[in-house]
Amino acid sequence: MKACLLLAAALLTTSIGAVKAQQAGKPEDTEVWEPVPKVVTPGPSSSTPAPSDAVVLFDGKNLDQWVSVEDRNAPAKWTVANGAFTVNKAVGNIETKRTFTNYQLHLEWRVPANISGTGQARGNSGIFLASIGKGDAGYELQILDSYNNKTYVNGMAGSIYKQLIPLANPTRKPGEWQTYDVVWTAPTFAAGGAVQTPARVTVFFNGVLVQNNVSLLGPTVYIGKPAYQSHGAAPIKLQAHGDKSEPLSFRNIWIRDLPVVSQ
Repeated sequence: MKACLLLAAALLTTSIGAVKAQQAGKPEDTEVWEPVPKVVTPGPSSSTPAPSDAVVLFDGKNLDQWVSVEDRNAPAKWTVANGAFTVNKAVGNIETKRTFTNYQLHLEWRVPANISGTGQARGNSGIFLASIGKGDAGYELQILDSYNNKTYVNGMAGSIYKQLIPLANPTRKPGEWQTYDVVWTAPTFAAGGAVQTPARVTVFFNGVLVQNNVSLLGPTVYIGKPAYQSHGAAPIKLQAHGDKSEPLSFRNIWIRDLPVVSQ
């Protein structure tokens, strides 16, 4: 018994040491700069209407399907006008009222035509494909102006932030609408919390495949390496990031539930 206790204590000490070492790292440690995805000119911009079985998350009129991340009893307070809604950084992230497991998602976004800044300070936001806590907790599909804008490639538009580089860069010019079409397969967990199957995602960016049924290492982290934590169905979150004077806009968001297929 004493030997078992000593072993458990040693393992706990090792685990705590690993966490501290991870937290002591720098954001730059997980930035990847090469290879740079090739630039692809997408086809003409178009808005895809919601199919008959979709849940419309934004129809151009209101944010009734969204709530504040910090207080899920509070409505989302981003600005709705002219068939779109715009980030309000002052009130923080928003997420869907409903929770989802496996789904097909369509979303359109736009950075202002007069966007300034460089790198990550240029139209920065994100879609958390499963929001698993307050703040920026979850699995992030990056939003960024990546039109003639150099940054680390696992942080450009179409990347799974700090994890997976996009296969191509089909970003349209600032001021033009960009489109994401996502197929998300949620991770599954055993009764004890261990990962049974990792999350998987396919992403089309302006009609161009940029993530091809890839497997994620865990939720997004800014510093260190990702690691899974057990969770169930989750909301979809939009990030209030970027410059207050140059906020992003969104429109035409809809989602289709997909069946859970046994692995």
